Amino acid sequence: MKKLILLLTAVLLTLSLAACGGQTEEKNRLEQIKQRGYIEVVMEPYFAPYEFIDASKSADEQYVGVDVEIAKVIAEKLGVELRIIPLEFGAVLAGISEGKYDLAISALAYTPARAESMNMSEGYYFGENEGYGLLVREADKDKYKTADDLKDAVVVMQSGSIQELFVTEQIPVAKEFKRVSATTDGFLMVSEGKADVCACAIANGRLYAQANEGLAIANDFTFYFDETTQGTRIGIPLGETELTEFVNTVIAELRERGDIDKWYEEYEDYAASLGI
Repeated sequence: MKKLILLLTAVLLTLSLAACGGQTEEKNRLEQIKQRGYIEVVMEPYFAPYEFIDASKSADEQYVGVDVEIAKVIAEKLGVELRIIPLEFGAVLAGISEGKYDLAISALAYTPARAESMNMSEGYYFGENEGYGLLVREADKDKYKTADDLKDAVVVMQSGSIQELFVTEQIPVAKEFKRVSATTDGFLMVSEGKADVCACAIANGRLYAQANEGLAIANDFTFYFDETTQGTRIGIPLGETELTEFVNTVIAELRERGDIDKWYEEYEDYAASLGI
């Protein structure tokens, strides 16, 4: 009996030490990135000037924009390889919420729901925020002034976007609500007459309209948004404090130098030159 007790005690002690050892070896995500030598950044590359595709280039070089430049700086400061993972916007959000990827740099706006499912960085772009409105056909630019004017309209929005939240909360009735995976798909639906309006960031919608005849931003319609939605942010897996602090340090440096505002202007022109 004494031998059995001694044997059980030894086994329990071994298991306890192993468990303690496993906890000691656990690394936070920032350390894991440095150890593995690359960082995975997920984005939806159809939202100029933040991220878009230059079809004349190949592999990761085809992804260009403000967010791509930020991702490059983060990877460079970490001393690791940058790997860009292009996904639909809903998958971008899910991928970070589930911890599959290291960062989501995809023109994310702050919402309380997102803040519950992921860490969110400090805002990195606060430039001339024109707010959120509607992309319409040129002939309809004076047609929609209030939510009531949309009761007979087909309204399209990007699934998972802050625009979807605005539509849900501020447009109680419409002929039909449609959801698409990319805002550019919504713009195309308006152009083709498959929808009447597309909820969008006004700056992004205006850029698209300038490159595509027959479209415009509705003159007198804007969604209400409060201060908490301002500032484009980076999504980080929930609880990764060290990685969040590192990202915020990089953002602070870039903003202090004025790099992000400069990139925004450069990539607006770049996207326009591609007809995006």
